[in-house]
Amino acid sequence: MKIADVTVQSFRYISKTVRDSEGHGHPGPEHEATQSLVTIHTDEGVVGRCFGHIAKPTLENLVKPILVGEDPFYREKIWRALNERQRLNLASLVDRVLTVVDLALWDLAGQALGQPVHKLLGASRDKVPAYASTMCGDDLEGGLATPEDYANFALWCRERGYPAFKLHTWQPPYAGAPNAKRDIQACAAVREAVGPDVPLMLDPFHYYSREEALYLARELEKLDYYWMEEPMDEHSMSSYIWLCQNTLLPICGPETAEGKMYTRAEWIKHGACDIVRGGVGDVGGITPLMKIAHLAESFGMRMEVHGGGVGNLHVLCAMPTPGEFYERGLLHPFIDFDEIPPWLNKPIDPMDDQGFVHISQEPGLGMDINMDYIRDHLVVD
Repeated sequence: MKIADVTVQSFRYISKTVRDSEGHGHPGPEHEATQSLVTIHTDEGVVGRCFGHIAKPTLENLVKPILVGEDPFYREKIWRALNERQRLNLASLVDRVLTVVDLALWDLAGQALGQPVHKLLGASRDKVPAYASTMCGDDLEGGLATPEDYANFALWCRERGYPAFKLHTWQPPYAGAPNAKRDIQACAAVREAVGPDVPLMLDPFHYYSREEALYLARELEKLDYYWMEEPMDEHSMSSYIWLCQNTLLPICGPETAEGKMYTRAEWIKHGACDIVRGGVGDVGGITPLMKIAHLAESFGMRMEVHGGGVGNLHVLCAMPTPGEFYERGLLHPFIDFDEIPPWLNKPIDPMDDQGFVHISQEPGLGMDINMDYIRDHLVVD
């Protein structure tokens, strides 16, 4: 079997989420948005698919020359070639391009063999407890505008079945943000609302100073929070070493720092984190994320997967030392997260009333794609 082609289909849908000037998602008026589906075709008719976009010049000049003619089961060879090609093409061959190619190849392998991806990786479980991961704070009445709003939403999430809850607090461009004391007010309100036994986490503004980050950590210690992630610029690993040395609160990272498994190895070695972090979109796919999972296992450290999505879910169900939670979100009181997007016939991360997300047992990534909807809403070049 050989790869014959790689195609991208972009299509329109109606979104209820808008982005502020800093790129954070919030509820907003309905508007037309675009999604894309990448398909890897083989000469035997087997295909692999993943949602995500690859710009046409990147597809034609960088991706296809590496993939076309290759055996699709040589995922490691293909991923390594794309990773090396990034060196002189950082602006176009970003990690999310590697991610969509790698996930599509894993989907193709599962389709060819009739097995779900997590079983190809070496399954460890079929369901994962989820935590509710909020959108960033806002100024919407009844949304996430006040500490009380976060507390009320945490109670709703607990009733929905989520066993744990994570706050993304206020960030620029919202007035008064960032404010470490206000973040703690929200964290305290949530702890008071849900009681002492619910695991709680904080993901605050990502560019606090050392002093502000330490203030957050020590206050969260008092509130018995489970972890904190990315309170400072992650390019300063020494700042995270210092923070870990000065707080008992577990620090989870790195999240967005470039460098894939190499950066995670440095953070573990130098004591810059207590829980290592990684997601398929951060590191370039399932292939490198599994390397990080085994790296964490070698150091007796937990790896918590960053973000939701079908790729992350398969990794969670195959990790040798399981990450504890699936990050389900981003959630908001005004958004129905359980609403199935029109390009799918079934949700990719269905959660039961006990807060467990169940992995699909269908071949590949297990996505039930509504190809009719995609064809009917194609963006024509």
